Amino acid sequence: MGESWFHREFFVLRRLAFNIFFYGSHLALFAYGWYSQETNKKLAGLNALKFSVWISRGAGLVLAYDGGLILIPMLRNIIRVLRPKLTWLFPADENIWFHRQVAYSMAFWSMVHTTAHYVNFINVERTQIRPQTALQIHYTQPGGITGHFMLLIMFLMYTTAHHKIRQQCFEAFWYTHHLAFFFMLGLYTHATGCFVRDTPNPDYVPYFPFYSTEHCLGYMSWRFTIWPGIIYFGERVYREYRGRRATRLSKVLVHPSGAMELRIIKPSFKYTAGQWLFVQIPEISRFQWHPFTITSAPEDPYVSVHIRQVGDWTRALGERLGVGPSVVAAMTSAAMKGSEKSEENGTRGDFVELDSTSATSGLPAIRIDGPYGAPAEDVFNVEVAVLIVAGIGVTPFASILKHIWYRQKRGTLGTLRRVEFFWVCRDAPSFGWFQSLLQEVEAAQADPNFLRINIYLTQKIGEDMLWNIAINDAGAEYDPLTLLRSRTMFGRPDWMSIYAQIRQAIESGQYIPGSMSQLKTKVGTYFCGPGVLAKAIKEATVKNSSSNVRFTFAKEHF
Repeated sequence: MGESWFHREFFVLRRLAFNIFFYGSHLALFAYGWYSQETNKKLAGLNALKFSVWISRGAGLVLAYDGGLILIPMLRNIIRVLRPKLTWLFPADENIWFHRQVAYSMAFWSMVHTTAHYVNFINVERTQIRPQTALQIHYTQPGGITGHFMLLIMFLMYTTAHHKIRQQCFEAFWYTHHLAFFFMLGLYTHATGCFVRDTPNPDYVPYFPFYSTEHCLGYMSWRFTIWPGIIYFGERVYREYRGRRATRLSKVLVHPSGAMELRIIKPSFKYTAGQWLFVQIPEISRFQWHPFTITSAPEDPYVSVHIRQVGDWTRALGERLGVGPSVVAAMTSAAMKGSEKSEENGTRGDFVELDSTSATSGLPAIRIDGPYGAPAEDVFNVEVAVLIVAGIGVTPFASILKHIWYRQKRGTLGTLRRVEFFWVCRDAPSFGWFQSLLQEVEAAQADPNFLRINIYLTQKIGEDMLWNIAINDAGAEYDPLTLLRSRTMFGRPDWMSIYAQIRQAIESGQYIPGSMSQLKTKVGTYFCGPGVLAKAIKEATVKNSSSNVRFTFAKEHF
């Protein structure tokens, strides 16, 4: 049985501290907004509307607070710099999660604020405390116009941010989310209608904020909330400048799984293993930037990313390079039958290198922006690293395993003593592009216990694959599917059992050479894959932590 919502929110110390601060600050601001409106003698006329105006003012102050907060987790470059120093204080890798929490809060308080204002406007027309109708306030005054404008933008942004829409049509998510620029303009100018005033008619002035603070008695919250907007705008300008530095697509490889490997040359680009970047192909779209994990190691003379053709943009890239869905389908079919296996060296995962002269107009121009931080950067700060991936989620760990290989050669592994690598795949072709790297890393191990590779295949085995296993597996030194010394396991891993075995082996002193069972061992788990699997793995880490073995869990986010 999984961890309950109640236990996660109220019995996990860090989450409880977050909830107290986050929701406590919202409720405190709501109460302050209500109280300051209700007790302001200058606004006695407006207070005749009673509860609706007090609620709208409290909710409005909370929305101003959220309007400033929502941009802070999107300051990616600042977070990248602060992350190594302040990870102990706040979960910098959960910035997207925090962004969503603020968005949920904005949705709730927007409903409260809007509903209360609808009642306010109707009561203004009914009581005639001001010579206006509800429709006039709604559609002819800045407060009503900007309010409805922001509600429309929120509707578009929230609906296209759903994970299914992002996966199927990332472009819809990308473009609608950039309406945030206009949303923030609406937020900063929302109070220019001077609804909160001590006179029957607005007191306007010809300069920003276009109302007199003598009679317009709003909170003037824009003076505070505008600063995150200014900083975010400055960061986007810097990212645009950095993305335009000299960059060249040097090579494109297509693997049997259908993944396209782009090798990019950008001398100014410096990164560490496990990080990710944004890619733009101006020929396909001049405005879209798509996130991908870096699959090369810092020691490589190029930056590489692996891209599957699963959306409009990625399919358009495949067609532009001459490796559209039909080519990928043919390669995948060959991989399923094992026919792409090399007779010379017995390796699976041979790639096809595209000839740049045969591609239409050569290889396209490319721009990259980044790098940005990820939890897997910390892999060398633990004694035991458990790397778990599902399907194409293996990409960040391609970089990590390559980097481990290079650091092994130099003897600079830091505190890292052992690595457990788990790859859960739905189909055999997905092993193709990563197999050659795994084979090289496995063969390079002087200590056979340092790196243990565990591969799980969850698909139903077809007749062709069954014959391949039956013929090649008997007495063979290498696994017939992956051609690694480690054998492929079929079905889904039992994470609770796996972590229990690791804990028992560490406590008995058999897992890490020379370690004592009474010393506390830190085991870091780094995962990239679907949320359902993440929940099961996280539960296993929590349940199996003990006084001697501390399991930690981190998930890749974009």
